[in-house]
Order: sequence, then C-alpha cells, then structure tokens
Amino acid sequence: MNVHYISALLAVVVLGFLAYLGTEVLGLQSLFGIFIPYLAVCVFIVGAIMKVMNWAKSPVPFRIPTTCGQGKSLDWIAQNKIDNPSSTVGVVVRMFFEVLLFRSLFRNTKAGIKEGKITYEWEIFLWVGALAFHYSFLTVLVRHMRFFLEPVPYCIKIVETLDGFFQVGLPGVLLSGVVLLAAVLFLLARRVVMPQISYISLMADYFPLFLIIGIAGTGLYMRYFARVDVVAIKELTMGLVTFKASVPAGVNSIVFVHLFFVSVLFAYFPFSKLMHAGGIFLSPTRNMASNNRMVRHVNPWNPELKFHTYAAYEDDFREKMIEAGLPVDKEA
Repeated sequence: MNVHYISALLAVVVLGFLAYLGTEVLGLQSLFGIFIPYLAVCVFIVGAIMKVMNWAKSPVPFRIPTTCGQGKSLDWIAQNKIDNPSSTVGVVVRMFFEVLLFRSLFRNTKAGIKEGKITYEWEIFLWVGALAFHYSFLTVLVRHMRFFLEPVPYCIKIVETLDGFFQVGLPGVLLSGVVLLAAVLFLLARRVVMPQISYISLMADYFPLFLIIGIAGTGLYMRYFARVDVVAIKELTMGLVTFKASVPAGVNSIVFVHLFFVSVLFAYFPFSKLMHAGGIFLSPTRNMASNNRMVRHVNPWNPELKFHTYAAYEDDFREKMIEAGLPVDKEA
C-alpha cells in the first residue's frame, strides 16, 4: 500500500489549519495576506529563473530528438513531417499540437494483461482529464485577474461570460471551477487506484494534487457557500499589486486559507514536477528538428574538436592511428 498520499494529504490539511488558526485566532492577517504572498512570488520568480538557467547550461552534445514516426532518410520513403520533423516549420507545428492539444498524450496507450496475453489500450480518459484540468485551470486564472486589474479588461469579462454561459441548469455557476475540481480528483483517483501508477508515485506526486484540490475546494466554498466580502478581497489584492498592501476589515479567514494555498503552490512550482510546462518549450527531445541524416551536428561542449566534416574526422582518426603505430591504409 502506497502511504505517500496520506502524508501529502496531512501536509495540506496542516497548512490549511495553520492559515485558519493564524488568521482566525492569532490575528496574523498581515502575515498570511501580505508577507507570505510577496515571499511566494519572489521564490517563484527566482526559482523559475534558476530552473531555466540550469536547462540552458545543461550540455546537449548530440541532437537526438525522441520523436516517433518515419524520419526523412530516403526520397522514396514518405516522411511523417509532424511526428518526426526535419525543419523548423515542422517543429513549430509539432510543438503547437503538443502544447495546445497534448497530441502525444492523446496517442498514448497503456499495457495490460488479459487472458494471459499482453494487450494495449487507448488511454483516452487520461487525455480528456489532463486537457480538462489544464484548460479549466487556465480559465480560472484568467477570471481571477479581475481581482488584480482596475478597470477590468474586456477580454477577461468575455472569458467570465463564456464560463458562466455553460451553467448546465444551475444559475450563477461558473463551469471552470467545477471542472477543475472534478479533473484533479480524477487524476488523484487514477494515481491512487491504479496499482502500476500508485507503485511509482511519491509524495511529490500527490502533494500538488491535494494542494490544487484545496485551492479549488476553498474557492468553490467561498463562491457558493460562504459569505465573503468581494469588495474587501478586491481591496486586498489591488493593494498587493500596487505595493500599497493593507488588510481591510471584513476579509473572511477562508480567504486567507485560499490565498495561503495559492502562495504555497507558487513557491513550490519551480522546484516540482509541475515545471514540466517549461520543459515542453526548452526540452531538446521535443523542439529540435530530426535532421541528423542531412546535417552533421558537432558536439559544442568538446573544446578539442577542431573538425566539422566527416572527411576531417577521418583524417584526424587516421593520424592518431599512425601515431599509435597501428596499421593504416594511407591511400584510403
């Protein structure tokens, strides 16, 4: 039994309890409403820069993209220009479908054993769940920008209107928040229930899921059940973005719990697996053209490499063999 999810759940519960106790009992509204959000943003920015710089400094000596499909090799073999691109345009098209539609995840399969035979099944539900999670999360983030901007841009109002248009018979319900909670619960259940996934899951895999559940849950609770002062919340958030931070009266403690969860996610993001979003754009296995058969890519991290053609490489290799006293065909 994998107990990592229990540890992650307890960690998130303790964090929520600390925020509620600190603001409701100890009166630490300024700590949870001003200092911690500022600190979280600073940690996020510094951590993201460090992560990107680390990627930039990582040696990529050989261009070996992990792409599928038929590559460009012979004229009489049809190339899959999206799965295995050999040009910049092909790479851009591949990245477009990867980033916006999770194309590789859509084509993903899972292995299983049925009647003593290995079988492969299409994991369509994982693709749907991941797509619903990311796009609902994006919609929620865009909607929340109304708390940090004054006047509220028209494009944000359009997003909120469209989000409220699909109310499924429930007036006042914004679908993105409900879909976000449902999608993250599905991803969590899949990781807990499926033995293959549970076996390789660590606390670092469960913690962000429970944290996002806490964010979505407290957000839905504030919108549909608790009575919160939206004007006071707007005053708090506008104070943060204008660097005139103050905690107005009337802000419910559940608001600080919600804000604390968001701050923890921000600070945790650059150092977690959630940073895979940046890896999609910077990973050499995804955003390089597979043109090894047309262009010889020289290792830029080898300062002793002085030749850039196959002929120069052969000449250098032949000279080293002669120096070593090995038999060489000098006329070759």
